[in-house]
Amino acid sequence: MRDDRPILLARGRVLDPSRDLDRPADVLVADGVVKDIAANLGNTGLPDGTEIVDCSGLMVVPGLVDMRAFIGEPGAEHRETLASASQAAAAGGVTTIVCQPDTDPVIDDPAIVDFVKRRARDTAIVHVHPMAALTKGLEGREMTQIGLLASAGAVAFTDAAHSIASAQVLRRALTYGRDFDALIVHHTEDATLTGSGVMNEGELASRLGLGGTPKAAETIVFERDVRLAAITGGRYHAASLTCPESLDVLRRAKDEGHAVTASASINHLCLNERDVVGYRTFFKVAPPLRSEPDREVLVRALAEGLIDVVVSDHNPQDVEVKRLPFSEAAFGAIGLETMLAAGLRLVGSGTVSLMTLIRAMSTRPAQLLGLDAGTLRPGAVADIAVIAPDEAWVLDAALLKSRCRNTPFDEARFEGRVVRTLVAGRTVYEYV
Repeated sequence: MRDDRPILLARGRVLDPSRDLDRPADVLVADGVVKDIAANLGNTGLPDGTEIVDCSGLMVVPGLVDMRAFIGEPGAEHRETLASASQAAAAGGVTTIVCQPDTDPVIDDPAIVDFVKRRARDTAIVHVHPMAALTKGLEGREMTQIGLLASAGAVAFTDAAHSIASAQVLRRALTYGRDFDALIVHHTEDATLTGSGVMNEGELASRLGLGGTPKAAETIVFERDVRLAAITGGRYHAASLTCPESLDVLRRAKDEGHAVTASASINHLCLNERDVVGYRTFFKVAPPLRSEPDREVLVRALAEGLIDVVVSDHNPQDVEVKRLPFSEAAFGAIGLETMLAAGLRLVGSGTVSLMTLIRAMSTRPAQLLGLDAGTLRPGAVADIAVIAPDEAWVLDAALLKSRCRNTPFDEARFEGRVVRTLVAGRTVYEYV
């Protein structure tokens, strides 16, 4: 049975990037929305039946919006379902999942968009919004019906981990997308340069005897895409940038006033190519983990706001495709449940401010996607994460809520964890 009682989150540190708010306060939640934020609300008369939650020593932030997550439903429910993904998300403070279209069938038809939304309403405990395919069947040849898909509920358009080789097709998509104010999200990778590469190209790959993927495979495609965005005036978002050369292109595009934004995955912000030493396949991701100097530049780009969004790049893979020789293993790592905890490492090291991190994980993706999320402004939907910033813990992969266990953070030590998650004013996760 649903518990829709009003909730007072009392005496917490309230942090809301949408208003640059960071101060001690109470947060009153009722009727699914944020009613008020102020000090000592408990002394002013609360609605009958209000549940009072003592948040002393805790942080209250907008629920996270994960802009890049693979969910296997429909077609690969053995990897992840909307229900299991939402449980993992809630445990990680993620209140909105934006799922990718590379399902079976592909989300390239309004009826499939509707199916995903209905299944999410029936089975998920967090908000789920689908991105629709940019081209039919993710084949990179024929553009999908952007207007109809948007009307059905698609919040953006992408070919997921597929890069569109044809500049003409992408230019046409950006042009049509502009007319609908649609966000075009693109995976920047030249497959002819990537070839059979399985990790970052360089000395380490040579010593390990593994095929390398050059950074140019990313930067060349991104440079092309930025020029197409400039020509068309369309809204363009790079799905996952990883290297300084691409960041130079991004900086120039923003300086010139183009509608270009970008994400970085939590994996590339917290890990580097040396983590694959020992041929550890749970660190095999695409794009590959780069060098430590590359990672440090990426973190600085996040800190200064050049990188707009941090994503989990949640990609569950089962044992059969991960417990293989490194070159043969599938790409991908799960991340919904660990994205915030891993990000707090950057805060703890002093390289990224807490406000910047929450903005990139919540407020900014909500703004780009046009969602009522990422804010604690009174009247907004009460999607909230409560965090214990000083709690030290060790990740046990066996306790994760995802259907797969391919986390690169197994047995990692973290400081800071989500202790309560609210979606539309209702508690959907509580750490006990």
